[in-house]
Amino acid sequence: MKVLITGGAGYIGSTVATACLEAGIETVLVDDLSTGLEAFGDGRSLYVGDIADVPFLDRVLADHPDIDAVVHCAARIVVSESVSDPLGYYDSNVGKTVVLLRRLRTAGIDRVVFSSSAAIYAGEDGGGVDERSALAPSSPYAATKAMVEHILGDAAAAGDFRAIALRYFNPIGADPRLRTGLQNPTPSHALGKIMQARTEGIPFSITGTDWPTRDGSGLRDYIHVWDLALAHVAAVQRFDTIASTDAPYQAINLGTGDGVTVRELVAAFERVTGEPLPVVEAPRRPGDQAGAFAIVERAAELLEWRASRSIDDGVRDSLAWAEKFRSGR
Repeated sequence: MKVLITGGAGYIGSTVATACLEAGIETVLVDDLSTGLEAFGDGRSLYVGDIADVPFLDRVLADHPDIDAVVHCAARIVVSESVSDPLGYYDSNVGKTVVLLRRLRTAGIDRVVFSSSAAIYAGEDGGGVDERSALAPSSPYAATKAMVEHILGDAAAAGDFRAIALRYFNPIGADPRLRTGLQNPTPSHALGKIMQARTEGIPFSITGTDWPTRDGSGLRDYIHVWDLALAHVAAVQRFDTIASTDAPYQAINLGTGDGVTVRELVAAFERVTGEPLPVVEAPRRPGDQAGAFAIVERAAELLEWRASRSIDDGVRDSLAWAEKFRSGR
């Protein structure tokens, strides 16, 4: 079996590629390297180019006429950037995806696994959400993910594709063997801010302490990126069973099924490092939400997959990768 992975030199795409290779699935990677690292394609079939460049895409597909499925990870993903540049995000994440899908249809490739996001959910009360929960994208970035899901659903209903949308919750960690990880040494998520505070020797700011959660701080479902990658392997291997001709489009949550509050994330960081982390409390930020965690029964049923790594594992691997990344090893 052979899969094409767009965004294959990025954090998630490269880790998915590693997991596929270990499962005996051949990979072809496409990445424009706007954020991906060329080193993540070492020893792999990496094509550097834009997914909306039709001659480039045609060359990749002509070189590999035996591609069985596409894992579409390529996207711009910074929420704040999407707010300041919505047109750029709609163009990159939606417009370019339409170009890609048209070329795949022409090439006769009808299996698509899409990297979606839990950001499309409402997430206002810190509770669990399943695939039938209300959608309320709160940023242009989240809206692009919801739009591509709609496009795939409509195209599947028309018989153009069969598609599985994997709704990621909050990826952390790195490949446990430290072959790949975050390309950004200062990520904007809570764990990244905690790591940055420790490096700079300043207190970590807990923004919002009056949310309707068990300790008042915001709540997220942090999933280890290696667990996430293994879910993609399961989706590819079981694709024809999951996305059948009778049900050609499926959305599946990928999370641990258990939320972690910001205070609990701080506690995990302290356990892993063996050091106290000074914190300060601050008001909610505009646009913040209490958060949500994944209800994951559909993933267990359709993928026969559950996340197995703990929040401590994610913190530990994130720290190890950051140290390797900084040292250039």
